Amino acid sequence: MGSSVSAVPDAGHSSGHGHHRPAMPALALAALGVVYGDIGTSPLYTLQTVFDPANGLSLNALNVVGIVSLIVWSLIVVVSLKYVTLILRANNHGEGGIMALLALAASSVAARPRLRQTLLGVGIMGAALFYGDSVITPAISVLSAVEGLEVAAPFLKTCVIPVTLAALVTLFLMQKRGTAGIGIVFGPVMVLWFLVLAVVGVINVMRAPAILVALNPLTGLAFCLHHRLLAFVALGAVVLSLTGAEALYADMGHFGARPIRLTWFGLVFPALALNYLGQGALLLADPGALQNPFYKLFPLWALYPMIVLSTVATVIASQAVISGTYSMTKQAMQLGFLPRMSVIYTSEREMGQIYVPGINWTLLAAVVAAVIGFGSSAALGAAYGIAVTGTMLITTILTFFVIRYAWHYNWLLCVFATVFFFVIDAAFFSANLLKIVQGGWFPLLIGLIIYTIMATWGRGWEIMRAEARVRAGTMPLKSYLTTLLARSPIRVGGTAIFLSPDPDSVPHSLINNLMHNGVLHKRVVFVTVNSEEIPWVPASERVTVHPLDSDCYQITITYGFMDEVDLPCALKTCEAYGLTFEPTETSYFLSRATLVPTRDSGMAMWRERLFSVMLHNVGNVAAYLKLPANRVIELGARVEI
Repeated sequence: MGSSVSAVPDAGHSSGHGHHRPAMPALALAALGVVYGDIGTSPLYTLQTVFDPANGLSLNALNVVGIVSLIVWSLIVVVSLKYVTLILRANNHGEGGIMALLALAASSVAARPRLRQTLLGVGIMGAALFYGDSVITPAISVLSAVEGLEVAAPFLKTCVIPVTLAALVTLFLMQKRGTAGIGIVFGPVMVLWFLVLAVVGVINVMRAPAILVALNPLTGLAFCLHHRLLAFVALGAVVLSLTGAEALYADMGHFGARPIRLTWFGLVFPALALNYLGQGALLLADPGALQNPFYKLFPLWALYPMIVLSTVATVIASQAVISGTYSMTKQAMQLGFLPRMSVIYTSEREMGQIYVPGINWTLLAAVVAAVIGFGSSAALGAAYGIAVTGTMLITTILTFFVIRYAWHYNWLLCVFATVFFFVIDAAFFSANLLKIVQGGWFPLLIGLIIYTIMATWGRGWEIMRAEARVRAGTMPLKSYLTTLLARSPIRVGGTAIFLSPDPDSVPHSLINNLMHNGVLHKRVVFVTVNSEEIPWVPASERVTVHPLDSDCYQITITYGFMDEVDLPCALKTCEAYGLTFEPTETSYFLSRATLVPTRDSGMAMWRERLFSVMLHNVGNVAAYLKLPANRVIELGARVEI
């Protein structure tokens, strides 16, 4: 992987991939529909979870006001200050999210290999936790919305799980069709959602204005000092109000920082704050509303319309997380942390709209298991926070290395800002660790599995590339070709393209082709595909061509982690170098490696075997590179690691 660092610490510009951005109002409306679904639906379950009897916090006026104060000020400090004001500045050529931040942080310390490896490990952990979050989010969001049926008609309680599963299965089945069609309505629906949250919040605040004391930060502080341990436990549920904060950063590349900031301060934050204040006011006036404080905000006649609107809003929230998971998977694949999987582009105009079948069905199975296993949004609340807070904590750590080593900000300022947010994130994360037994183990288990896969694949691929360089050291490609051509091998018509992980190494597929067929094509091209730690590689820098002897060439093709990989398309640009590839006369030779685990490779034997299994079952490389199926020849090779 290469290294490149964004020189301008602000994300308000174009992402750099050449797409013309729509006007600000359109961007702001689109951002509302994609970015804020998760955090915007948190009022459905946050207060209900905080005062769950299992948490031991009694429902009284002082506790209600204290908790609402903590929620409102958490939104101000963590979301408004940390993410919207500061973290959005940490862009990797306009792109955001944990993988983009990881690439930027790793690039900023490229001269320190050990520190870089440590940061890669920490960043992979954050990405792995994000997968745990993407399982819990659809489950808790849709389930909490459908639970409104219990409030409207208690006898419908038995329908909650089946209706939730039906909605989720339908959502995942629709993924292969893309989001372009339904995406048009996302923005207006979320505008309506936030307006309803604000209006109903104001109405209830007017009935019990004493809740406005929660706007004083000292109220939350007094609550914490009074309860101490109970307040610490309560933080594990308060953090549910912050879920989706990472989405603000992850979706920056699609919309830019300005629309996200505008919609947050202009609509989303005021609506959320008013709704939480409204729920608090309701609980002050009617403690019996704790059964479901969100739906109890509404009169009976409005319940069914709100259940429908809530369900649609939570589906939108789930869609945003699912799409984000596809995007992060693609980035991880191109950065070398995940095996290649089939990626389907669902829009001819928008490169960001992709569908990853393997991830889709795996996510669906995990989400269904979560809904059936936990059975209620309150139970899922115990499982939710740990993945979110873990990712938030890691984001803070990675950001330090960006602002210090990439932007060279003052050391004292960097340390102060990092410690301030680290203490807050660590408090939330620690509070959620108390919930491991109640359900926190679930996203941790998912994260551990994903981390093991990503770390093993990254390390295994690194070892394989090192082995290729060692082999190249004993017989470099140029020397091998000189020796081979001196023997005047039989040459046949057409072009042979041999893919190689290292531009200086001799591809196994070439050796095997000579061994079995005994011929060399008239034109021989060695192609190496590299990924840079930047989102987009300019078209002018995509391909480099180095002529070798006797109509042989070495070509390096470079992609960013957000680029669409298309090898034949990239090769067309070689016409500028006088190389034209006729599709019917070009054959692609690939190596299918069979790994032989050994004990001295730098990985435990079980990890070597896991890497071997993943490599054997890796997605179709030809399909990933978009090679024509009838022009691909695969040749086997045994490689010791």
